[in-house]
Amino acid sequence: MIGSGPNGLAGAVALARAGLAVEVHEAEPTIGGGMRTEELTLPGFRHDVCSAIHPLARWSPVLRGLELDWIEPPAPLAHPLDDGTAVTLERSVAETAAQLGADGAAYARLIGPLARGLSALEQRPLAGLLLLRGLPAGLAAARALAERRFGGERARALFAGSSAHSMLPLETRPTAGFGLALSVLGHVVGWPFPRGGSRAIADALAAQLLELGGEIRTSSPVDELPQVEIVLADVSPRELLRLGRFPPAYERAVRRYRHGPGAFKLDWALSGPIPWTAAACRRAATVHLGGTLAEIAAWERERAGSPFVLLAQQSLFDDARAPAGGHTAWAYCHVPTRSAEDMTAAIEAQVERFAPGFGDLILGRHALGPARMEAHNRNLVGGDLNGGAMDLPQLLFRPVRRPVPYRTPRRGVYLCSASTPPGGGVHGLCGAIAARIALRDLG
Repeated sequence: MIGSGPNGLAGAVALARAGLAVEVHEAEPTIGGGMRTEELTLPGFRHDVCSAIHPLARWSPVLRGLELDWIEPPAPLAHPLDDGTAVTLERSVAETAAQLGADGAAYARLIGPLARGLSALEQRPLAGLLLLRGLPAGLAAARALAERRFGGERARALFAGSSAHSMLPLETRPTAGFGLALSVLGHVVGWPFPRGGSRAIADALAAQLLELGGEIRTSSPVDELPQVEIVLADVSPRELLRLGRFPPAYERAVRRYRHGPGAFKLDWALSGPIPWTAAACRRAATVHLGGTLAEIAAWERERAGSPFVLLAQQSLFDDARAPAGGHTAWAYCHVPTRSAEDMTAAIEAQVERFAPGFGDLILGRHALGPARMEAHNRNLVGGDLNGGAMDLPQLLFRPVRRPVPYRTPRRGVYLCSASTPPGGGVHGLCGAIAARIALRDLG
């Protein structure tokens, strides 16, 4: 096994559970890939290095059995507006709809059946047919869907913020699918996070693997494909080509794989909680800072105006994140791939817009741009958090158009990173599916 991100560890656990001798090699001194928690600013302030909020992990059938202390804030998400109020995604569809005025009924019609279908899916597989009703909307562009379904800015802004997690222009298909999926997950499982940081997910997976007899070797970079029966590679497509030779047609196809924009991330050590103008923002660990649909769309399309900022404030609900009286905050915005621009001032100005006095609380900050992200983790090519652009051409067929994209032309070698279906996010599905295919091939 190459790599110890969520997919690598999930794949390793699946192989070990089948009785194979499994060895995981991780180049970094610690495991986790995007699931790392470190003191990035000041002693005692614990920050998630990459992933921070985990609705997919909470829902994932692969990670569901992990022994984790999940923290679920009262509201999964808050989206403040310039009038001093905020619209929140509540666990209840009805409570969310009640904030949207005339758009409340449209929101309930769009999201309600999908939430009911996902909730019932585990007990009644046929309930999944309800989810198919959302397929046409999910394949749409988020801006067009929001403007067609909603007449008011509150509903449009709430949907735009969730859709922008796609890291695609909101005029692009299928950005609406990201907004729908994250909204539905918020209603069904919330937008929780593990106490102490995302590293807890990696530790729980590692504990499962070790209990099954697997081994983990850190500070153990791999420079060529091992000569063993099964190799699961939790790596980017171009990193796979660095590790071994493949048929020319496959290599050409892999080199055509497109990565999405990068991210510029900030972590802060704070002397107190963020002073939001809208009190509702204090009920959520995740806050979307972008204002209106038009503003968010302009930033995601052409980086015009103020950045759309995705912010997490876990220390409001998790006292393991900071010393007594202190707080942490985590935020990032999307930038062009490999951008060298320092977005610190622009991000902090966007926070200040909705929380005047925020800057006075900063005790320390840590910045991480696209180049440093890739240097820290080769899977984050150009700072791309999703393992490749997740537009329609690459959503299902990634990284190449093959019936089974996890299986490479080299016997026993499988790709299982976020560059395979279903793509980015902490869910472990890419690794688990690749392992299942490898075991079937092994017979």
